[in-house]
Amino acid sequence: MTQTITVIRGDGIGPEIMDATLRVLDKMNLGLKYEEADAGLMALEKHGELLPQATLDSIAKNGVALKSPLTTPVGEGFTSINVTLRKKFDLYANVRPAKSFPNTKSRFASGVDLITIRENTEGLYIGEGQSVSEDGQSAISVSKVTRKGAERIVRYAFELAKKTGRKKVTLVHKANILKSTSGLFLKTGREVAQEYPGIECNEMIVDNTCMQLVMRPEQFDVIVTTNLFGDILSDLCAGLVGGLGLAPGANIGEKAAIFEAVHGSAPDIAGKGIANPCALLLGAAQMLDHLAMPEQAERLRRAIVATLEARDNLTPDLGGEGTTSSFAEAIASRL
Repeated sequence: MTQTITVIRGDGIGPEIMDATLRVLDKMNLGLKYEEADAGLMALEKHGELLPQATLDSIAKNGVALKSPLTTPVGEGFTSINVTLRKKFDLYANVRPAKSFPNTKSRFASGVDLITIRENTEGLYIGEGQSVSEDGQSAISVSKVTRKGAERIVRYAFELAKKTGRKKVTLVHKANILKSTSGLFLKTGREVAQEYPGIECNEMIVDNTCMQLVMRPEQFDVIVTTNLFGDILSDLCAGLVGGLGLAPGANIGEKAAIFEAVHGSAPDIAGKGIANPCALLLGAAQMLDHLAMPEQAERLRRAIVATLEARDNLTPDLGGEGTTSSFAEAIASRL
């Protein structure tokens, strides 16, 4: 069966790591076809808009996209492209795995293997109701949590744990202070947890979660939380395993899913051929899981791990002297 995916090459180092990732995927002979689409600064220059309708149409038609980092220009009038995509396609589940890899610059050489699942469409992060007083002395932003949003993200977390054989889900909240919004999330999460008696469920306040992640990350399995907390915690987890260069992300909804490297476009090293493609490759592995190709996803992850173990053509951020291209070829050779 042939699957067409929308490919967004992105800005900065985006085209380089996308070329490397597609080269590895092609080596796997998966029957994938690519439909190129523009977004970000490249799209702004070519089409006069950051997110052309043709790109939205492509994602809607194919249902799956692989995306490199995009740059949203700083300044008034520009809305985050990532937030726009999440809203447009109701990509309510942001899934960020963090796992220890060999020979990386990490605080923990082993023992980290967790997934942060973040509600992606509501909460404080999306910036609803923002206003600044006329005198510039006060500002307001509204946080909105719904029972529907809380229920479906917690259910997603438990279903993922069940599907992947994980044993524990941690509900992360701040219900002791944010009694309305975080309180509704926690109450709804408790109700959903009762439907999964085979999976342990515990609760943790977000500030304690940060401390516990730094001290004993091995105690966590699946973390599920609201939008802003998840944004912060998922980057913290990436820091535990060597940084954003090893951090993939999936944004999943009922009708579409977008897989990505969660790091930025790194314009300072764009064009130098030294960008690490691992985050996007790991995002591609998440995409293969989504496309019901778990064996191929694991095959790709094993090749990445084997290449890291061998220190074969690692990019400079990983302590090597390889290039984006040579590192990708080393991974491809181990498929």
